[in-house]
Amino acid sequence: MGKTLKYGQHGLATRHGVTPSCVALPAGAWPSMLAFLVERFPAITRDVWLDRMAQGLVADEFGAPVTPERPYRGHIRLYYFRAVEDEPRVPFEESVLYQDAHLVVADKPHFLPVTPSGPYLQETLLVRLKKRLGLDALIPIHRIDRETAGLVLFAVQTNERDAYQALFRHRVVSKHYEAIASWRDDLQLPITRISRIVEDEPFFRQREVEGTPNSETRLDVLETSGALARYALSPVTGKKHQLRVHMNALGLPIVNDRMYPPVDVTPDDDYRYPLQLLAKSIAFSDPVTGEARFFESRLTLGF
Repeated sequence: MGKTLKYGQHGLATRHGVTPSCVALPAGAWPSMLAFLVERFPAITRDVWLDRMAQGLVADEFGAPVTPERPYRGHIRLYYFRAVEDEPRVPFEESVLYQDAHLVVADKPHFLPVTPSGPYLQETLLVRLKKRLGLDALIPIHRIDRETAGLVLFAVQTNERDAYQALFRHRVVSKHYEAIASWRDDLQLPITRISRIVEDEPFFRQREVEGTPNSETRLDVLETSGALARYALSPVTGKKHQLRVHMNALGLPIVNDRMYPPVDVTPDDDYRYPLQLLAKSIAFSDPVTGEARFFESRLTLGF
């Protein structure tokens, strides 16, 4: 499966803010590198691979270009740039809240992915920031859902990334979200939701099941407005879609959530109805500088 490599670990330089993808070559008897790539990626035509090779956009782990005639060799890695035809423009802009030699903190708008995936390549927060700030080595420390707005942190120095990510692995980051959802006056708040979340069908959804808990969210109410309320959500763990799953399980589906409760057909983006979920603030002790860090989004949710 393709994956994104850290800048500088391959023979291809960043192109238009995008680092190359990688595929590991297994042992096999393909007549050429081209034959393997055509079989491995059936959605990409032979002509597309030929065009990429002609442009020098496919190379091995040693930086040597891959040509159509090059014989197949297993147990090495190839790097290549993928392309997205007719990539949709996300009509909302990110903002940079903070930048120094170690960190970049950005406010991500709704609908914009953090990193390239699926139909999004240039229209991602990471690629936009690389091009805007001229920082090819920029890499996210954590991620939030494409539908969610708010804070995302990036490491400027590649060798410092793991130290920052360890904060999230060890759960020593204080994260706070806000959400707009139905108001239930029969629910005793504050409340802590603890449950086991697993992958659902289709794969991009999650669900709660019986078993050893692997997720925890603390929930309180900030204000009410008629049938709706603004909630403060503090995730202790970081499971995929955790806040959305927990809110729905409590009978409080987040306004404009298209997955929870699940629907038979997930509609395309409608920019008039953003998910009312916001990564509002984050606090931690900086493992590199030793500073006490606190960042707060300038975005707001409306009833």
